[in-house]
Amino acid sequence: MRMALMLGSGLFWTLTYVLIILKGLRDKTYGMPLAALGANLSWEFLFGFVRQGQPVQTMVNIVWFVADLAILYTVLKFGPREFPKLRPLHFSLLVAGTLGLAFGGVLLVSDEFDAGKATYAAFGQNLMMSALFIAMLISRAGLRGQSVWIAAAKLAGTALASAAIWTFDAGRDTPLLVYLYLATLLLDLAYLVAVVLVKRNSAPNPVGQG
Repeated sequence: MRMALMLGSGLFWTLTYVLIILKGLRDKTYGMPLAALGANLSWEFLFGFVRQGQPVQTMVNIVWFVADLAILYTVLKFGPREFPKLRPLHFSLLVAGTLGLAFGGVLLVSDEFDAGKATYAAFGQNLMMSALFIAMLISRAGLRGQSVWIAAAKLAGTALASAAIWTFDAGRDTPLLVYLYLATLLLDLAYLVAVVLVKRNSAPNPVGQG
């Protein structure tokens, strides 16, 4: 059952990445907040190539890393449009600095709270990511780079991973992790509802209706 939950989480998160890439290319923007992307790339590099665990999860981490490289491409290609007051060089330096800081944060959280393992860093950055997606929705006009399907897939992927760790991993039901599971779930639900409302409010009215 645990493996089924983790595989389901992997599939939904892979779907999330694919949808973000496609929506970003179509809208000529990027669909993942920069700090969240930095944390994701750092976590996937660390636990896909440096600190490998179970073979299946390691392979999933590598697939996610490749997908996040594609998202990074959309950031570098379209990101300067989102920050018109920054020169392209300055934006590139911002991206590089964010990636460097993110790697240090993921590494230290893993060492400090989890004896070098992946769980605390993963759910900590998931909570940050959920908040940043809401912030990105607020800051942008409409749903550029975002969609209901992205929000739903992200919600499902993290919820299944939380259920797997909470239910089947002995010693992983610490108060901090329980807080991270529940807080992330609430923010993901809020993000999904917000995206649905934005989509509904931006839809054109039928002819003849005010």
